[in-house]
Amino acid sequence: MAVYHGYSDLPELSRGCVAALGNFDGVHRGHRAVIETACAFARTLDAPCAGAVFSPHPRQVFAPDAPPFLLMSDTQRVRALKAAGAQAVFHIPFSKAMAAMTPEVFVRDVLANGLGLKGVVTGADFCFGKDRAGDAAALKTLGETHGVAVKIAEAVNLDDASGKISSTNVRNALREGDAKTAAALLDRPFAIEGEVSKGDQRGRLLGFPTANIALGDYLRPKFGVYAVRAHLPFGQIVPGVANLGSRPTVEGTEARLEAHLFDFSGDLYGQVLEVELIDFIRPEQKFDGLDALKAQIAADSATAREMLGV
Repeated sequence: MAVYHGYSDLPELSRGCVAALGNFDGVHRGHRAVIETACAFARTLDAPCAGAVFSPHPRQVFAPDAPPFLLMSDTQRVRALKAAGAQAVFHIPFSKAMAAMTPEVFVRDVLANGLGLKGVVTGADFCFGKDRAGDAAALKTLGETHGVAVKIAEAVNLDDASGKISSTNVRNALREGDAKTAAALLDRPFAIEGEVSKGDQRGRLLGFPTANIALGDYLRPKFGVYAVRAHLPFGQIVPGVANLGSRPTVEGTEARLEAHLFDFSGDLYGQVLEVELIDFIRPEQKFDGLDALKAQIAADSATAREMLGV
């Protein structure tokens, strides 16, 4: 799969795509409907289908000190776009200068002349340009002017008609510890991916060694204990139990994910794991000493095994 960065000086072979355009944080069911629409549109125009995403997320540019909120890393997003049908991904570098472009300049310089797109598909609520002055209708008009065909994808609602599928609703579910609702919106479990780093080895001393992963720019789900599945390098999937939080019993200062993998032995330091949050077990709490913590980890492990059917 071809992955491009920037919108100028790209190779000629990258031109002529139909792109699904947006932030696509989480690549949830609604996003995938946009991508599927783009792929169908691309076939009618005899063109490759691509994803065109902004990086960094605009909120990171305008509110750099805001709490972390991302639902996936760039690497995860590329994989999810590929799984949805995209044959290439364009990372459009977002900045305050880009935000200051008028809608016409954005369409002309970025989409038409820069990326050389044959077509663009967005959701009906897509806004762009200075002061978010451009909407889906403006994109269609400007696209016609600059030789870019535009199609607007229909919104996707929840199966029970309780609302729109959105990244905001995914975030709200995760903040409440509702991993199952988040998974229903995403059509897959929310997952944190990162390199396993050395911790304080306390889990090993307690008899429950953990793979420790920094949370980085990920949204902080409700702190607590989760039943999880870890995707290891080379395709192995291992069930487990994980604490997500700041570890108050041992006076922890940094929030992180600590996953104990069931019936697994091996050195994972330096390896990249993707850990799926399957179900919430209990909120994070402080225990009166390590013996109480060890007993609770054993109980949590038994609960996680039951939840996961292992």
